[in-house]
Amino acid sequence: MKKIATSVFVIGTLAVMAMSGSATAATASSSFQVNLTIQGECKVQSASNVSFGSRGVIDANIDTTSTIGVQCTNSTPYTVALSAGAGTGATVAARKMTSAANDTVSYALYRDASRTQVWGVTQNVDTQAGTGNGAVQSYTAYGRVAAQSTPAEGAYSDLVAVTITY
Repeated sequence: MKKIATSVFVIGTLAVMAMSGSATAATASSSFQVNLTIQGECKVQSASNVSFGSRGVIDANIDTTSTIGVQCTNSTPYTVALSAGAGTGATVAARKMTSAANDTVSYALYRDASRTQVWGVTQNVDTQAGTGNGAVQSYTAYGRVAAQSTPAEGAYSDLVAVTITY
């Protein structure tokens, strides 16, 4: 019986020694910070072309729309401006599409569906104001070619810049 007790004692001691090796392992720890600074920013995410289609005589209004997608940092106030375009003599109230022969067709872009508020570049006068929410916000530009003297046939185009001030 003494032999069995000694054997059990030795086996038990070996087991405790084996377990105590992992239980007494040393550890060290530290920590680190994770940082990100969000700055106020705005981007034009999309701007669909304004297409008035194909027409013959311009004896009535031709209306169409475009969508402008703006994305700004949450809570960032901004304004969206549309330039007068690249047509010679163009203003925001009378933009000009030009042909290869330098003929023009006048048109306008508006901020409202009734087409009474011209969309231009003067802050707090004819620009579209908004406040960012972090997601893309869409605005509609309402285009109109008013009845006018019809120029020579051909393709007419213009290039309008979208500018966000924030």
